[in-house]
Amino acid sequence: MLRIGLTGGMGAGKSTVARLLVERGAVLVDSDAIAREVVAPGTPGLAALVDAFGSDILSADDSLDRPALAAKAFASDEARGTLNSITHPLVGTRTAEIIAAAPADGIVVQDVPLLVENGLGAMTNLVVVVEAALETRVHRLEEFRGIARADALARISAQATDEQRRAVADVLLDNSGVPADLEPQVSALWDERLVPFEHNLRTRTLPERGAVQVVAADPSWPAQAQRIIARLALACGAAALRIDHIGSTAVPGLPAKDVVDIQITVADLETADGLRDALQDAGFPRGPYLTDDPRAGTDPALWAKRIHGNADPGRPANVHIRVDGWPGQRFALAFRDWLRAEPAAREEYLAVKHKAEASAAGLTGAAAIAAYIDVKTPWFDEIYPRVLTWAEQAG
Repeated sequence: MLRIGLTGGMGAGKSTVARLLVERGAVLVDSDAIAREVVAPGTPGLAALVDAFGSDILSADDSLDRPALAAKAFASDEARGTLNSITHPLVGTRTAEIIAAAPADGIVVQDVPLLVENGLGAMTNLVVVVEAALETRVHRLEEFRGIARADALARISAQATDEQRRAVADVLLDNSGVPADLEPQVSALWDERLVPFEHNLRTRTLPERGAVQVVAADPSWPAQAQRIIARLALACGAAALRIDHIGSTAVPGLPAKDVVDIQITVADLETADGLRDALQDAGFPRGPYLTDDPRAGTDPALWAKRIHGNADPGRPANVHIRVDGWPGQRFALAFRDWLRAEPAAREEYLAVKHKAEASAAGLTGAAAIAAYIDVKTPWFDEIYPRVLTWAEQAG
């Protein structure tokens, strides 16, 4: 199933987005609600808290007196650790139960207030961040929750910053306006991204690629690549010797196709094949290509690789799995570094890109990619020794 991490600062409107997604068929996992459920009256969780902090954390009706607990639990790092050791496993177990009960074709939305603070983004297939202007958030907290302005500002400042949330966001929803402005954003997200993403994940299908188009460099490409790398690292574990952002989107300022290229370096092709299911389960279906184009003077067998793609239709990506020390693996890194270091090389490559783009005009999908590659391949054959020489000299 598709797992979406939903987060946002206090007053941003995260709960509204969660409701709109549920109305469209999502299964909601509400972390705050679960945290209350596992310490409700009569639960083992509440009993464990009483054992740890005393019966004076209970209200007259034997429910948890949260301010009383907070006064004790946040008095020291040790007390906070005790609280977390009790509640976190219970929340984790209940969360896993809800997710396991969701249908195989479900879209699970995990409403996690501290997703950024706890570094949980990579554990989901997509992170959606709801944001709103600071004054808008403070006004909502005052009007709808009765929180005084000073308290609202203090609570907001204790959370992750807007910049930190944007760094982990695959999708940003702007909720600075009226509620009616939010619904079209959620509808588009659901229809155009989440539903096809779920289908691609479940069927292990690569999204269709459209026409080839070279676009202006996007400063966010490296951050997008790092989010993909974090998910790949979880899926690969120790099997990945290293994972790198390669290709044109890894070169600052270089126009490129809006496709992020990632290289996973492994010890051998058997390891690459062993990662197939784990990567597909993580949202990266296997692609059909089993080799790079061999360069003259090298052993063609050493250009073998495996390739996966991103099932997310909103973020095209190629994931190349290559063997450590083989020519393709070394060239991918050296070529990236050469382009980063040499302005003339970037200009030369950009001219080739535009020529290839023109060759692929009017085509889509595999035909467009083939036409694009056919123009670039002779140039790669020509610059291959130049890049290797540069890499040796660069040390």
